[in-house]
Amino acid sequence: MVNAGDMNGSGNLMDFLDEPFPDVGTYEDFHTIDWLREKSRDTDRHRKITSKSKESIWEFIKSLLDAWSGWVVMLLIGLLAGTLAGVIDLAVDWMTDLKEGVCLSAFWYSHEQCCWTSNETTFDDRDKCPQWQKWSELLVNQSEGASAYILNYFLYIMWALCFAFLAVSLVRVFAPYACGSGIPEIKTILSGFIIRGYLGKWTLLIKTVTLVLVVSSGLSLGKEGPLVHVACCCGNFFSSLFSKYSKNEGKRREVRLAQITFYSPLQICSFSKDSCLVSYYFPLKTLWRSFFAALVAAFTLRSINPFGNSRLVLFYVEYHTPWRRKTTRLGKYPVLEVIVITAITAIIAYPNPYTRRSTSELISELFNDCGALESSQLCDYINDPNMTRPVDDIPDRPAGPGVYTAMWQLALALVFKIVITIFTFGMKIPSGLFIPSMAVGAMAGRMVGIGVEQLAYHHHDWIIFRNWCRPGADCVTPGLYAMVGAAACLGGVTRMTVSLVVIMFELTGGLEYIVPLMAAAVTSKWVADAFGKEGIYEAHIHLNGYPFLDVKDEFTHRTLATDVMRPRRGEAPLSVLTQDSMTVEDVETLIKETDYNGFPVVVSKDSERLIGFAQRRELILAIKNARQRQDGVVSNSIVYFTEDPPELPPNSPHPLKLRRILNLSPFTVTDHTPMETVVDIFRKLGLRQCLVTRSGRLLGIITKKDVLRHMAQMANQDPESIMFN
Repeated sequence: MVNAGDMNGSGNLMDFLDEPFPDVGTYEDFHTIDWLREKSRDTDRHRKITSKSKESIWEFIKSLLDAWSGWVVMLLIGLLAGTLAGVIDLAVDWMTDLKEGVCLSAFWYSHEQCCWTSNETTFDDRDKCPQWQKWSELLVNQSEGASAYILNYFLYIMWALCFAFLAVSLVRVFAPYACGSGIPEIKTILSGFIIRGYLGKWTLLIKTVTLVLVVSSGLSLGKEGPLVHVACCCGNFFSSLFSKYSKNEGKRREVRLAQITFYSPLQICSFSKDSCLVSYYFPLKTLWRSFFAALVAAFTLRSINPFGNSRLVLFYVEYHTPWRRKTTRLGKYPVLEVIVITAITAIIAYPNPYTRRSTSELISELFNDCGALESSQLCDYINDPNMTRPVDDIPDRPAGPGVYTAMWQLALALVFKIVITIFTFGMKIPSGLFIPSMAVGAMAGRMVGIGVEQLAYHHHDWIIFRNWCRPGADCVTPGLYAMVGAAACLGGVTRMTVSLVVIMFELTGGLEYIVPLMAAAVTSKWVADAFGKEGIYEAHIHLNGYPFLDVKDEFTHRTLATDVMRPRRGEAPLSVLTQDSMTVEDVETLIKETDYNGFPVVVSKDSERLIGFAQRRELILAIKNARQRQDGVVSNSIVYFTEDPPELPPNSPHPLKLRRILNLSPFTVTDHTPMETVVDIFRKLGLRQCLVTRSGRLLGIITKKDVLRHMAQMANQDPESIMFN
């Protein structure tokens, strides 16, 4: 029991919410966060720290630590992300080669590393040395013949099945979120969607381990997309150690935003403008911190030197010319699906040398120029014995038998890669699409390049070759065609443009070929857009029903906010709270009977004049904590959202003041606001919901899900495909 004087006194139990209690400000799983609220909370926190820093030296030091915590987080993330990237690359090389043989001098060496250390390696047979033995040589002491081939074939399949089975089992048992590329979910999380556990420690560990296993198994998938997921998990782990980030989802997003650049300082600027991942804002402060984190990761990766060439590029080239499935029968049995696809992949891949090797090695060979020192089958040209040109200026030559053999092998590999990648991407294992897409484009590009090269050699008098391709000149570089083809295919799949050119430049080191890469990127996007505006990641977002507002989606329909808001005509009135006339029991009943994320607060149900907005989760936590910490709060206690509650009769139960959790400035629009404007507001501000009013009177509410459903309906799509709040 309290009287009016007690209620207005300082330190009253009724005002306990002026001190924070656990879990306030957090969000439920599969819900969207309120960006404006998170920004306001961080501004208040920063203002409080700044004011306290003037009180004492200790508070000043604490303010400095808070200011530098962002840079410390980025340093730690860069170190861990770079280390994991290097370890994954080294492990993939070793386990991929393990399917074919083992190094006797050191079993943890890959084939290339094993022969590096050998003094008996010759130039003609750089991939052969006594220390490296195929399984047939080790087990039955035979290197040639049908029996040796069959044994190596069998063990190749067994190792692939073992790696794939272990990977899918680990994902299924320990971390279901470790499957897939991760980029569609990361895009959705960056837009403000909560997926608990998706960036957790178990997901980080299992995805790192299984990524090595699935790539080593020979499945047609890559590791670049999943590495973005791994980097974001690193960011989430370190940000949870600092209260500045752990207690504010908006600040956490800045850290995640800094981890989407594939360990590359230059890609940050391009990703901030391109459409692959960053579809909302990219603050300047985050840009510099992203650059710093990527720089640290790059130096760490350089120190590990996973590619063995003292470079950071995966497919370093140097030319000497200035130029998931949703439902399938197998999908119900994810382990069986992975085993079947792996078995088919291994059985078909082994006989063809261009599908047997790892996809990264294949792309590297397709990108390479044919110099005098190259021993690849793709470089089996008929040389002129009288040629006196320098080594780095070899003219076009007629193709030899090796080139023709390679052409039909590449044609078969191209068909196989296209088909098997379609079935592989989307299985319950970590799976990226960058490298398989590049491989498909590189194979097609290399074949086109060889064809053009031979046409130019045999028909140099044709009008298309006459002015720039003389006999004996170095006219056509097939490797460049492969690089441009890889960029075109990847661009068509992902719809990237600017960032794609940067990725290709960094993967190959070919700065002078920016112009043909730009032309390929733009052309591939135009062609792909003719079939559909969505890239693969946007398609997966829509397939999974995530509430994601893409900045590329245009809304041109002439509808108004009143056409979309709830409640609609014929529906029950909007569930609201009143500022001073509801009991604790009334509020608890409303929460129990509805599943809304929050409730508008009005003066009274008669006037419906808007006061603010209260989040469902914070109402539950506030009432729970009040019942535990305040003896006077009972079911018939009045809940007040006002600053100064009125005087209560002497025998009245203790009131509960919840103004602390009330958002006094919820975003509002009028009922005649065009939906085109509403959609733009939701995109740019990252709103969770907005209230619809007329002259200050509450009419309804529009949530992000309502906007997405309306857009789907206007596009003649199923509005119920948006599954989450």
